[in-house]
Amino acid sequence: MRLASVIVRVVGREREVVRHLTEEELDRLQSETDNIKEYKRLTFLKRLYDGAALAAAAQDIGVSQGTASNWVTRWNEGGLGKLTPNFGGGRPPKLDEAQQEQLIERLREGQPWKKQEIQHLLNEEFGVEYHPHYLPTFLDKLGLHYAIPRTKRPKRPENAEEILDERVRYAFDEEALEQPHNKREDDTDDEDWDRDENIRTDGGTVIGFFDISHPQPWDNSQRMYTVDEPHIERKLVNIDTPAAGFYSLNGESVLSFPPNQEKEKICGCFEKVREQNPGKRILLVLDNFSSHVCKYTRKRAHELGIDLIFLPVGSPDLNPIEPVWKSLKWESSPFIVEGGDEYRRRITELFGSLTNQLSFASSWIENHLDNYLNKLV
Repeated sequence: MRLASVIVRVVGREREVVRHLTEEELDRLQSETDNIKEYKRLTFLKRLYDGAALAAAAQDIGVSQGTASNWVTRWNEGGLGKLTPNFGGGRPPKLDEAQQEQLIERLREGQPWKKQEIQHLLNEEFGVEYHPHYLPTFLDKLGLHYAIPRTKRPKRPENAEEILDERVRYAFDEEALEQPHNKREDDTDDEDWDRDENIRTDGGTVIGFFDISHPQPWDNSQRMYTVDEPHIERKLVNIDTPAAGFYSLNGESVLSFPPNQEKEKICGCFEKVREQNPGKRILLVLDNFSSHVCKYTRKRAHELGIDLIFLPVGSPDLNPIEPVWKSLKWESSPFIVEGGDEYRRRITELFGSLTNQLSFASSWIENHLDNYLNKLV
């Protein structure tokens, strides 16, 4: 039976490369070897499998085109056994089990480590060196974990959860409802805080989460597969306005696209939330962005029958709409659209689908809303 093959370009002509192994098999072998030479040859083969020209694949791993051509000849004639004669020899690992345990204890003492620091430690204390591409695989086999350091928010209070609990409790306090919920002690009393006479709020309570995001159609984070054509192009469509989302637990969720985040435009978003949730009191959880907390916004929200619950400072993780945005950006990343209007239409549909799910807010409901579920519609 004839094996499948790929065709590569070699200085103006084409040359066949036999597929002795699948890409998955190459990936597995690459993850198992700790030999730099073997790793480079496997990388070279993968580049050819992906359609790279022989010269480009050779340049990627730092060998001459003559050497690369010789590798192709040996590979076509005998597969892996001829390309890497010692590959199946099962050479012992550079560090035995005792040394690996010693390395783990050494790493535990000074954690966390950067890859470069671990490489230096291996050189200095164990006299060995791993290929930079293989080192993460080796560390994974040792059972190490990795994370990207994130900036600690210095203003976030240690009792953020308790603060949020108190604000939710206050929002449901029937005695507190006698006063304008959004009014603060330092607000002057020379203005009346009245509900709009056309707004009714006696039909129950709706609760939801508000936030601004900036999804973009060119932010592609997914690999896309094709049968025939490996090159996929998309128009450079840039959305220069934010998306304002309201993720409701028991009402209508709303996605709008204000031109900016000025207080008047934020109030316009609140008006859309009110339009979609008539006749009910609305509790809206949001962050402390300047146009959210200013008196103008708080008073307009009061007029609309929307009571604001502000999150503790530096606590975006306490807003369940954040994972909604994350899922929306992930699921919309493959979208190929003709323009901004089409993109807005498609993410509006996607936002509606995602916000039908309560799973994004399940822990929030359990932690902060459990005692008040009977007060919701």
